[in-house]
Amino acid sequence: MGHFSISDLEQLSGIKAHTIRIWEQRYGILRPVRTATNIRTYCDDDLRRLLNVATLCNRGYRISQVAKMTEPELAKAVISCDDASHNYCQQVNGLLAAMLEMNELQLTRLLNEAIARSGFEQAILHVAYPFLQRIGVMWQTGTVNPAQEHLVTNLLRQKLLAATDGLAPVQPAAARRWVLFLPEREMHELALLFMNYILRARGHHVLYLGQNLPVQELRAVCSAYQPYAALTVLTAVPERDEVQDFVNELSRTCPDITLFLYGPLAQLPFQMPTNAVRLRLITDFMALAEGICSCACDKEVQLPTEAS
Repeated sequence: MGHFSISDLEQLSGIKAHTIRIWEQRYGILRPVRTATNIRTYCDDDLRRLLNVATLCNRGYRISQVAKMTEPELAKAVISCDDASHNYCQQVNGLLAAMLEMNELQLTRLLNEAIARSGFEQAILHVAYPFLQRIGVMWQTGTVNPAQEHLVTNLLRQKLLAATDGLAPVQPAAARRWVLFLPEREMHELALLFMNYILRARGHHVLYLGQNLPVQELRAVCSAYQPYAALTVLTAVPERDEVQDFVNELSRTCPDITLFLYGPLAQLPFQMPTNAVRLRLITDFMALAEGICSCACDKEVQLPTEAS
């Protein structure tokens, strides 16, 4: 079970620590355990209950009313509330609560509702991404286990693959051609899958090579496929002190195409090759993909410049 401080609860739920203390003292919403040094700690059940309470309060319930609910009544009330519309914070809280319960059906239902309300791309941007960021915070504090993280990752992967499969095919001869891959030993694929969807949805052709690809394999790929650009995401690989060497090798292997680098490690202060572009935000990439598509008949496309 996870052990959270009150500041952890504040960050994960969006409820101020002062409000949490009031709810705890006045209504008995949470039941923290005190450490030997008299510090409150909270468990998974406390976080799940707080997320559900916050969801109902944000939808018009009074805290005095919610505090009287049993756990089954609380869960039923949360499920019956179907008016979240564009309140993305509520949707993320619902997903977190379902993840903590390992409730695959609830996770699937909430993701499907978010997509139906907002459209696929907006649901990923405003619900799935913040959800994953919250999970990242929990991972850093040791309050989410690998099974919970894998459950969420695989559900989102399924959604991304299904949405991409539903797009109309693009003929490579009539479109910008991209190679998408992850470096050798890199397994964090969700961002690359979303970028694959973004490109295909805007009429680009993508050769998707997926996880764990040695850079030297790209030489033959570029020769046969003749891509406009290659795109990779650097999340956990390579090591921080090896990023420069990796980028240099990538540039030497693919000297005649544009290289797009995205992810946490791509933001490190290293020297960018002349044919490489650093992508800072996923929304920047979406605008870029849209702009390149609209200029597909031009010989040159204006790319974002690298900040000094």
